[in-house]
Amino acid sequence: MKAFLYSFWEIFEVVAVAVVVVAAVRSFIVQPFLVSGASMEPSFSSGDYLLIDEISYRFNQPGRGDVIVFHYPGDESVYYIKRVIGLPGERLLISNGKIKIFNPENSNGFVLDEFYLSSGLKTSGSEEVILKSDQYFVMGDNRNYSFDSRSWGSLQKSEIVGLVRLRLWPFNKAMAVEQPAY
Repeated sequence: MKAFLYSFWEIFEVVAVAVVVVAAVRSFIVQPFLVSGASMEPSFSSGDYLLIDEISYRFNQPGRGDVIVFHYPGDESVYYIKRVIGLPGERLLISNGKIKIFNPENSNGFVLDEFYLSSGLKTSGSEEVILKSDQYFVMGDNRNYSFDSRSWGSLQKSEIVGLVRLRLWPFNKAMAVEQPAY
């Protein structure tokens, strides 16, 4: 009987440690995310299974081109995936299918080279946006089918969950997600 209780206690300890470790990893380090919708095509499609790095932005700021998962500002229970286009303190001008960014390093502005977009795809809309010190402007890669900052405004840093690091599914598209260099 003593051996049975000892074995039961050993199994309980292993299960308890495993549950604590998995909960800690999922809560603070990495989180799974399932893409739903076409707003990030062709980069990500509905049904893609991704891993989100939740720790990087505790030490670094999001960068232009990063693909992030965040809480939708209108409903914190809903998660979105989009690409960071505008950074804090920048002015963005969207017109004629292009995005022009003004910041201290580029006082005359520069047109954003979005090589990750499908050829011929233009950014619809005509607006000027000035971002505050903790705000980001995000857009989907499939601009004609993306509900993004053009519709609901800038994104607060506090709403960002994490950075997309890996695509695990489908297996034939499994890869580490690289951030574009502009």
